[in-house]
Amino acid sequence: MGRRRLLLLLKPLNSYSFHQSTGPSRSINPKVSRYLDNRCNVHKEAIQFCKDILQRKQVDWDATFRGHLSEPIQNVDLVVTIGGDGTLLQASHLLNDSIPLLGVNSDPTQPQEVQELGSEFDATRSTGYLCAATIKNFEQIINDILEGRTAPSEISRMSIRVNSMPLSTYALNDILVSDPCPASASRFSFRIMKDGQSRTPLVNCRSSGLRVCTAAGSSAAMQSAGGFSMPVLSRNLQYMVREPISPKDNLSLMHGSIKPDETMDIDWYNKEGLIYIDGSRPVHPVHHGDTIQVSSHAPILKLFLPKHVLPSKI
Repeated sequence: MGRRRLLLLLKPLNSYSFHQSTGPSRSINPKVSRYLDNRCNVHKEAIQFCKDILQRKQVDWDATFRGHLSEPIQNVDLVVTIGGDGTLLQASHLLNDSIPLLGVNSDPTQPQEVQELGSEFDATRSTGYLCAATIKNFEQIINDILEGRTAPSEISRMSIRVNSMPLSTYALNDILVSDPCPASASRFSFRIMKDGQSRTPLVNCRSSGLRVCTAAGSSAAMQSAGGFSMPVLSRNLQYMVREPISPKDNLSLMHGSIKPDETMDIDWYNKEGLIYIDGSRPVHPVHHGDTIQVSSHAPILKLFLPKHVLPSKI
């Protein structure tokens, strides 16, 4: 086998620069400024640390910031993201089902820091829920990968179609369908389909939108909204109508599961709407009369998962 080819996909350094003043009257808590500067430095040091490790390995590698890529990633054997879950999610949108992905959390939350500063501001850092590595274990994990001692998990993703046309991006975590204005009501109907037949009655909704998640995304916004966490290797999807207005008899249908052999068909009745995929981007517009179909009929993602996410062995 030839030399392995790796791509490092990096969170941009300017992600931490939003605290800089843009006007003469703006001021910021000095502790917050030092905290953000420290986060940026920790991230830069993590990038350099990983590069130094790879420099000693029998691999060819290149590095680029995530904003510099928009085309599908090809001709590499492994993608390593250095940042947090946002960088990992963005990488997943550029990968098919053949190239594995490893996430490095470059800036993990420091419990002591949260305890000391939590009464003044939110001092949490990167969650990195799907990131298997930090600088503490990166060399061991990359050795295990390169020497074939560990294999990636096959994670389900979500396919989205609008008027029968598939979107080019698959969701790894979740989608949110809503009016462009978060204060406006969203009007839509949906039903769960199987083999061309309706498995549920048509549910007509006025609400603040509809969220659908994969198993990997079920512990994020879905769980925060009252949903349930799913085993990460599950192929099911989970949906929840957000803040339904007068649900009445359909209350039991406002939250449920979509099995691998089922689809959810959504008819959109607002003048405009947006499909947010894995956060605030990418975004796809929809209009009155459009039909959206979601399912788990998507290529899997090969992802090296942290041990705490993987199912316990019996």
